[in-house]
Amino acid sequence: MNVLIVEDDDGVGEALEQALGFHGFLTHRVCTGAEALERLTDTNLVLLDLGLPDLDGYEVCQRIRDRSCVPIIALSGRTKELDRVLVLHMGADDFIPKPFSRYELVARIGAVSRRARGCRQHGTGQFTPGRPAAQSPTTPTDLAPLPPSAPPPSPSSPPSPSPCQTFAPLAAEHRVESHRSTGQAPLQVGPLRLEARTRKVFVHGEEIHVTRKEFDLLAMLMEAPGAVMGRQDIMSRVWDENWFGSTRTLDVHVGSLRSKLGSSEWIETVRGVGYRLTIPAAAHT
Repeated sequence: MNVLIVEDDDGVGEALEQALGFHGFLTHRVCTGAEALERLTDTNLVLLDLGLPDLDGYEVCQRIRDRSCVPIIALSGRTKELDRVLVLHMGADDFIPKPFSRYELVARIGAVSRRARGCRQHGTGQFTPGRPAAQSPTTPTDLAPLPPSAPPPSPSSPPSPSPCQTFAPLAAEHRVESHRSTGQAPLQVGPLRLEARTRKVFVHGEEIHVTRKEFDLLAMLMEAPGAVMGRQDIMSRVWDENWFGSTRTLDVHVGSLRSKLGSSEWIETVRGVGYRLTIPAAAHT
């Protein structure tokens, strides 16, 4: 299957090419809407970022649809309902908000491809999810192929996981286990208290309500107060090691946590590196 990646962010674009190539796709990347409109020949599917430097992504989507029935999956950090509805009305077949896991991306490509098989021009790129191409020596370990199917179980052995279970993001399972294994004992840093068992957070004994991601982020910072946690490490553990997209979502969650904790001094920004947990001077009084 030939996949056209329309993405101007080099980091995201290169990660997409690497991940999809490993799963057996043939990819070609362009950085502008104009280039995308010129590369539709022999393309079986388009991954279209909506934030392009030359043309609005919605316009590119509509122009592609006007001249071709090629399946389009829109990728964007714009997650409002209006954004999703608008791009679908413009002709996209699916919408994936950033950041996202490569597992979800490959699964959605498979779903869209199945629906496009009736198209003579674009339905020829057969694709089976979960069957990556052979690993090259330079392939990063985080893109290692999924485990092969196990032989039929004996009557006394437990059933093998279904393909869907094998395909699930393993990083998410690791994150759940990591927070369970942090111990049932609460984490305490000055007047800040985090209870892993109940997933509750207290400041000076008063509970503050946080989201699931905010809780996981705060728990990671509280495991080593004063230590700097790198942005990439935080994104890999709290979100997903296979996410694609900007780390801006981390900054948004940090800002929300600072507001809820009552002081921006609780989480210190280490420019160019990440964040660390500190105790505000006012918290000692």
